[in-house]
Amino acid sequence: MQSKATKTETRKVLIIEDEGDLCLLLNILLDGKGMDVDHVPSLEKAAEYLLQQEPALVLLDNRLPDGFGVDFIGAIKKQYPTTKVIMISGVDAAAMDVAFENGADAFLKKPFTRDELFQSVTGLVN
Repeated sequence: MQSKATKTETRKVLIIEDEGDLCLLLNILLDGKGMDVDHVPSLEKAAEYLLQQEPALVLLDNRLPDGFGVDFIGAIKKQYPTTKVIMISGVDAAAMDVAFENGADAFLKKPFTRDELFQSVTGLVN
C-alpha cells in the first residue's frame, strides 16, 4: 500500500478565468506540481469541459463574460460532488459569503500571493 507522501497521482485542475495574464500565472504556478492544468475562459466553455472531464479542483473567477462564477458553483458540485472549488474574486466582498453558501471550498481575494494560492490548493487536494 502506498502512503500519501509517495503517491504520484496527477490531479486535474480546471481554471475558469477570462484574464489571460492571471490564467497564465496560475498555470505556471500549478503545472508540474502533481497537477495537470486546463483552462477555459467562460462558463459556457466550462460546462462543455465538465461533460468530458472530472477535475479534482476548479479555480473559478467570479466575473466572467457570460455570468458570475458564484452562480456556477452549484452546477459543478451537483455534477461532481467531490470536486473542490476555489472561488477567486477581486471586486465584490459579498461574493465570499455567497460563494461559501453555494458550496465553495475556499475563497481567494485578488490580489493574492503565491503562498495563499499554494496553501488553498494543497489544503484541498492533498
